[in-house]
Amino acid sequence: MGNQSFGDKLFGWGVHALLTLVCIVVLYPLVFVLVASFSSPDAVMRGEVWLWPKDLTWVGYRKIIQNNEILTGYANTLLYTAVGTTINLLLSIAAAYPLSRKDLFGRNAISAMLVLTMFFSGGMVPTYLLVKDLGMLNTMWALIIPGAVSVYNVLIMRTFFQNGIPYEMQEAAAIDGCTNIGMLIRIVLPLSMPVIAVMILFYSVGHWNAYFSALMYLTDRDKYPLQLILREILIQGQMQEMQGVGDNVHAETVMQGEAIKYAVVIVANLPVLLLYPFLQKYFVKGVMIGAVKG
Repeated sequence: MGNQSFGDKLFGWGVHALLTLVCIVVLYPLVFVLVASFSSPDAVMRGEVWLWPKDLTWVGYRKIIQNNEILTGYANTLLYTAVGTTINLLLSIAAAYPLSRKDLFGRNAISAMLVLTMFFSGGMVPTYLLVKDLGMLNTMWALIIPGAVSVYNVLIMRTFFQNGIPYEMQEAAAIDGCTNIGMLIRIVLPLSMPVIAVMILFYSVGHWNAYFSALMYLTDRDKYPLQLILREILIQGQMQEMQGVGDNVHAETVMQGEAIKYAVVIVANLPVLLLYPFLQKYFVKGVMIGAVKG
């Protein structure tokens, strides 16, 4: 490092400056939403809030606690995410592990058929009719079963099983009398925590942020996920702003809607933000798997 030329140092400074700028651009919207959720809605709407709360208030969070629909949507989203991610992970492993085995007959043809579904699908209307014919309308399964397996994630797991776990280790286990299920549970899965952590994050974030499937398939408001409730709050707030602020009652309603909007965004993203630190160590391991070791 001490023998670097001026050009190398200049390049390093430029990279650091660029990464710092990118971090600011990415983090500032999150910081603004967090600060706005604790600030007076009137100050936020006047554009007086930047990096620090102004006229500290908890009105948005109080309204969330008092709103039964938001709490119900939060509980529904937790349920859909937990059940959906579990099913996604089990089915992805069940598909990826056999495809990673060299002794599976026709695995290339099966992989080709799976890849084909990434480019061609039946479309929205046939999918809706299929969900309706299966009797899953207005149920939790309409949000989980149609997207139970992601081909892209299956291919990622298959590649990891092929390149990250020595096939000789699996052959040695087979010689010792280990069955395929035992090999998967005792050898493959314990060595595959990095890719499993990535899959958990991908699937859980997908379920947590999903709202369009609920918009199509659910009619009972008691089954709405949090993102659909948030969508209604945002649309309602935009409609109130377009109508203009007339009397004091309407102005207060708009202010409360503004406070709830920012508070719900923070509450809705909090579980995902808390999930990443627990999975970070597995991401580091996953990055280092392909590194040269000596």
